Amino acid sequence: MKFVIQRVTHAEVSVEGQITGKIDTGFLVLIGITHTDTKEIADKMIKKLIGMRIFSDSEGKTNLSLENVGGGLLLISQFTLYADCKKGNRPSFVNAAGADMANSLYEYIIAECKKSVPHVQCGIFGADMKVSLLNDGPFTIVLDSNEL
Repeated sequence: MKFVIQRVTHAEVSVEGQITGKIDTGFLVLIGITHTDTKEIADKMIKKLIGMRIFSDSEGKTNLSLENVGGGLLLISQFTLYADCKKGNRPSFVNAAGADMANSLYEYIIAECKKSVPHVQCGIFGADMKVSLLNDGPFTIVLDSNEL
């Protein structure tokens, strides 16, 4: 499982011109799911995500969490995080989980995050989404379950 976490001051996602999710201060999280991912792996990733202290405190040190700043989450499923670009110029996506499994875990992640974070928004699984954001910093972190 991969999470690309971007600290934002504003982010939104729309499908066919309609906004489906929108946050101000918080994390825009792109979520990639592979064949071997499980709810247990998702739980570890969620715990790390929610506890991430990458907001600046009064001294300018990255020491504050989502909870400390009242931040929100915008969760976007993105199978392209598992692109394999080793051969040729057209990526292969064979490492991405199938739609049923990926959607199930994506919905699980959303539900679990809502238990801890008051403001959780999301995109629409499998849709052609347009994502806009103002990356704060910029500050971007890649979490890979293989590295936790």
